[in-house]
Amino acid sequence: MKLKALILSLVLCLLPLGIKAQEVAEDKVNVPEIIFGHIGDSYEWHITDIGQTKVAIHLPVILHSSKTGWHMFSSARLEEAEYEGFHIDPESGKIVDADGDRPFDISITKNVLSLMISAVLMLVVFLLTARWYRKHDALNEAPTGIAAYMEPLVMLVHGIAKDSIGEDYRRYSPYLCMAFFFILFNNFLGIIPFFPGGANVTGNIAITLVLALCTFLAVNLFGNKHYYKEIFMPDVPGFLKPIMPVIEVFSAIMKPVSLTIRLFANMMAGHILILSMVCIIFIMAKYGGVLFGSMSVVSVLFGVFCDMLECLVAFIQAYVFTMLSAIYIGLSRPKAEHE
Repeated sequence: MKLKALILSLVLCLLPLGIKAQEVAEDKVNVPEIIFGHIGDSYEWHITDIGQTKVAIHLPVILHSSKTGWHMFSSARLEEAEYEGFHIDPESGKIVDADGDRPFDISITKNVLSLMISAVLMLVVFLLTARWYRKHDALNEAPTGIAAYMEPLVMLVHGIAKDSIGEDYRRYSPYLCMAFFFILFNNFLGIIPFFPGGANVTGNIAITLVLALCTFLAVNLFGNKHYYKEIFMPDVPGFLKPIMPVIEVFSAIMKPVSLTIRLFANMMAGHILILSMVCIIFIMAKYGGVLFGSMSVVSVLFGVFCDMLECLVAFIQAYVFTMLSAIYIGLSRPKAEHE
């Protein structure tokens, strides 16, 4: 009875995965589809399945076709059939028309909605923190409430900027704070297994690429003359002068690439690992009660461990991205040798 109660509780806890008991019994669980369905973007936000009823938030689809103009409708229209000449391509998961061409798509997808939620959450947290500082003397009172949690994080980013950039670090601190908290909030929202969490925002390479490009622009638009002198007219022996600019330009391009891939790969790998631990329970369902029950316990224990590890990784990745961005900005503002 205890084993049955444990297995039942596990299945109930894992309902957000959308795995039905009937699918487990019939050995129809598609593990790759489950994993990539959760880490990928979609036109709806699937919450859970209750019996044969799917509980999901259907998001607005906004398209522009060169043939028929603008279209706006609910993603529920595309669940079973074609609507207004559009359907979802099963291979790419994107909306295409009857000829297979992709329209201009600015739909509110799962990741877009998650970005909106995280932006609202960040705004509320920042405003509540600012409200405390407006009403209290920060020099004589210790912060309380949300301000008590935000102050050490802000001071952490402040210290990173000061140590890595130097004298004019204050002009870059707002951007570094924005990048740190944006990554941190979205990382933790992605770990939460139920709405409004669970979206794989920082595990989407398009999101991490935009963040890395912001750092790239901050480095190369505001770099001083000594930075560009070291790139195009470095103080090296004559036979190296034609080679060094090529190497330096390649290095400048690879910095945002490394920022993009590091954050994307670490967060996506964490999601895949946790989901894989969960899916082991359903894979073992056909091997008998003893093995099923024992592996369920092991999978849950490892899943909890991986989830706690992912919380640590969520903070570390936000810290590493901010630190490397500050270092790259600092390297773009070198001083002349005589200074």
